[in-house]
Amino acid sequence: MSAPSLFQGSAVALVTPFVGGKVDTAAIERLVEMQILGGTKAIVACGTTGEPTTMNAEERELTVRTVVKAVGGRVPVIAGTGSNCTQNVIDTAKRYEDIGCVAQLVVTPDYNKATQEGLYQHFMAIAEKTALPIVIYNVPTRTTLDISPEVLDRLACCEKFIGLKESSYNIPYVMEKIRHVGGRLAIYSGNDDTVIPLMALGAEGVISVVANALPQMVAQMTDSYLAGDHRTALDLQLRLMPVICAFFAEVSPIPCKAAMEMMGLCSGDLRLPL
Repeated sequence: MSAPSLFQGSAVALVTPFVGGKVDTAAIERLVEMQILGGTKAIVACGTTGEPTTMNAEERELTVRTVVKAVGGRVPVIAGTGSNCTQNVIDTAKRYEDIGCVAQLVVTPDYNKATQEGLYQHFMAIAEKTALPIVIYNVPTRTTLDISPEVLDRLACCEKFIGLKESSYNIPYVMEKIRHVGGRLAIYSGNDDTVIPLMALGAEGVISVVANALPQMVAQMTDSYLAGDHRTALDLQLRLMPVICAFFAEVSPIPCKAAMEMMGLCSGDLRLPL
């Protein structure tokens, strides 16, 4: 049985603009409108690119609420709730249950060096104690963890898990995950430089950083692939590569915000330690 997907195509992991040390809600509203006009199919608020680890709970909620209000139901909004403390994920997710989000993005916990069984128990506790459907986020370059195919197989048996944002560069291992999941989770590329390779393996799109600045181009790339125009999709993936390399020349979202400031989209302000 195949799981229904939240979206197909390009989603953006939206930056959180700051001005004067505070969340710039007016800039968020402008960025949301640009994304929707550019063909973005879903918006992730307070994902890694949104710098949630440097924001307090009130600021994160303000950001998510602002995105939801600006979207106005036109595309799905997914709220990042991840933390390396399971109870903190649960507490955060509960804040977003009734404000219009369709799902939560939960990253594998960093720093604790959880075992694979610990990962399973972490995600199951969140599933049992929160209402929002869950998109699992696997990003080994940031967390040093790589969730196993076997754990994903077990989690996919629970209907609360609806997707996997996969940012591993170990393509054979990713293929094992896709084989184990067997269509029960929608797969999304978490890396801008592997969108078309993962879509060729069955992924339904990307949750993108580069789409913050180039929403139309990223959307055209994924939409072309989904429409069967693989040549155009691959051409766009290759044309985007110099931009992608630039956007990850330093820790993300430092270059992304710098580019957006150059483009006049929002302030490039970041919070320490970035």
